[in-house]
Amino acid sequence: MEGADHRRERSTRFAAAPPRYYRGVPSLIECVPNFSEGRRPEVLDEITRAISQIDGVTLLDFSRDETHNRSVVTFAGNAEPVVRAATAAVGRALELIDMTVHTGAHPRIGAVDVIPFVPLGTTRLSECVDLARRFGELVAKTYGLPVYLYGEAALRPERRRLADVRRGQYEGLKAEIGVNPERDPDYGPARLHPKGGAVAVGARKPLIAFNVNLTTDDVAVAKRIAHAIRESSGGLPAVQAMGLLLENPGERSFAQVSMNLVDWERTGIAAAVREVRRLALEAGADVDHCELVGLAPTGALLEVASDALRLREFSPDQALELRLARDR
Repeated sequence: MEGADHRRERSTRFAAAPPRYYRGVPSLIECVPNFSEGRRPEVLDEITRAISQIDGVTLLDFSRDETHNRSVVTFAGNAEPVVRAATAAVGRALELIDMTVHTGAHPRIGAVDVIPFVPLGTTRLSECVDLARRFGELVAKTYGLPVYLYGEAALRPERRRLADVRRGQYEGLKAEIGVNPERDPDYGPARLHPKGGAVAVGARKPLIAFNVNLTTDDVAVAKRIAHAIRESSGGLPAVQAMGLLLENPGERSFAQVSMNLVDWERTGIAAAVREVRRLALEAGADVDHCELVGLAPTGALLEVASDALRLREFSPDQALELRLARDR
């Protein structure tokens, strides 16, 4: 209990710091669409090109994973350019990705599986909620795409959790949409797009996507750990997790615990990795290496540094660039 209390106290101290990081940062909105394609780099190239061509948007990061067969793109800007870029990205993905032949380890319901809007700087979460709902209605009308609102933008409480929206994945939704009223979309037709499936659109706080690869290829170990640590099973607060096998042809395979840390101020990276490692050691394995997918808030990374170095009374102002930026 003392360890848990110490971690919570440290998280609270870091949680108070972000406003200083944001001094001089304008009100921005981050968009992090996930696409159901990770094996054809040319498809990701086309999608990121469509985003980059929109004035007023900055492409911040993109990555793809062949095992998950999934790509994650991050861009930011003011509301209207972000909407235009996200709309263009959806259109390009619907042209290039065919869900009727898609396979992959990651849960998904469509070519563009999920599109979250995230507040940065002085932007309020409520602004992202309004934007997500407006955008969802727009792409439903533009592309004939069924749209499910999730997270803070959800219109129905049972759709707040993305996992509930994706229940049964593409195949399960295909069987139920238009048949079971509970699976009808918030916007758009009660049928899947011929190639693109459906999309979940939401608003949320910054999320950290983080994978822990184990020294075993026994996927059952990863699945047990994922079940133990995720909040819905009584595990760590604000943690979503699943276990899968990471296979790379001609290379070593790893059992992977794939996590979303949906509120790092409640459970940060260091605490999550510690718990995964503890459970892995109990199963006769260990942590081989970790992967950060996309971007993470500065405060979350500084907390990892503080934890690893066992720093006392560490302040974010001790990071040189942040100290210089604070008084600009």
